Amino acid sequence: MSPLPFQRGKHIKYIQDLDSKATKQTYEYWLSEHLRLNGLYWGIMALDTMNALDALPQDEVLQFVVDCYDKEKGGFAPFPGHDAHMLTTLSGLQILFIYRRLDLIEGEKRDKIIDFVMQQRCADGSFKGDAFGEIDTRFVFAAVYILKMLGRLTHEVAEGATEFIMRCQNFDGGFGLLPGSESHAAQVYTSLGTLAICKNLDRIDSKTPSWLSERQVLPSGGFNGRPEKLPDACYSWWVLSSLEMLQKSHWINFELLEKFILECQDLDDGGFGDRPDNQTDVYHTCFAICGLSLMYSDKYGLKPVDPVYCMPTEITKLLPDN
Repeated sequence: MSPLPFQRGKHIKYIQDLDSKATKQTYEYWLSEHLRLNGLYWGIMALDTMNALDALPQDEVLQFVVDCYDKEKGGFAPFPGHDAHMLTTLSGLQILFIYRRLDLIEGEKRDKIIDFVMQQRCADGSFKGDAFGEIDTRFVFAAVYILKMLGRLTHEVAEGATEFIMRCQNFDGGFGLLPGSESHAAQVYTSLGTLAICKNLDRIDSKTPSWLSERQVLPSGGFNGRPEKLPDACYSWWVLSSLEMLQKSHWINFELLEKFILECQDLDDGGFGDRPDNQTDVYHTCFAICGLSLMYSDKYGLKPVDPVYCMPTEITKLLPDN
């Protein structure tokens, strides 16, 4: 049975409508301020992957990113007036990198962003998300990614991050958010991404791709994040990109995964949900499209996406070699 058609035009309009006046008047919009800059990155990344970056007004996008800069702490906040966080700092810089406008944070801003990141570094090589002290492999990944983008990733930081990440690996080959935490596919991505940026992927053995390939839930073809859980379209990115990093993506069935992803589309209004017929959102839309790109970029007219950095490969070629 042929997969459903990819509704490119409707997905573009769906993302455009997320920033409409009507949307901004909803209660849900203001409840999600803490995700706004992340959400903007997900939308921008989906559009750029679909060769439609001009679907949103560039000047307004860049102005919002600049307005999210935390002048006191040095990173980027999720929304103007909020506090900076490692994850939103990464999203802000990814957007600037996609538009090739890192010049907007040159000089003092750039130095303060680096200071913000380094202030979150812990003695064991991990990183906090912000001054409140939560530690997570996501924050380690974001930290080394930011330092890589800004040309300031040192051998000392890379080795410390690598040692912490390896302590988060479990007997099954997966990784948790902290040493001893349950293996989870999204944490595997951030862990492998950290190792890839730090040039230490050779620390991984065959247990990890085996655990990842077991995430494909049959007969649906979608991936789950943990054993015995339902498949979810976002893992089309977290799992497949991890397998791509390890050069083991051929261990899973592309045709079944493609079918599952396309069944998660809203064929009428665009966007992707976590599973077929569920509510769409920009998060699942981004990672479903990126998952399709990893498999069939030419087939769907998508830009190839870098499995480590989740940006188009044409952009990641510009990253500093440090």
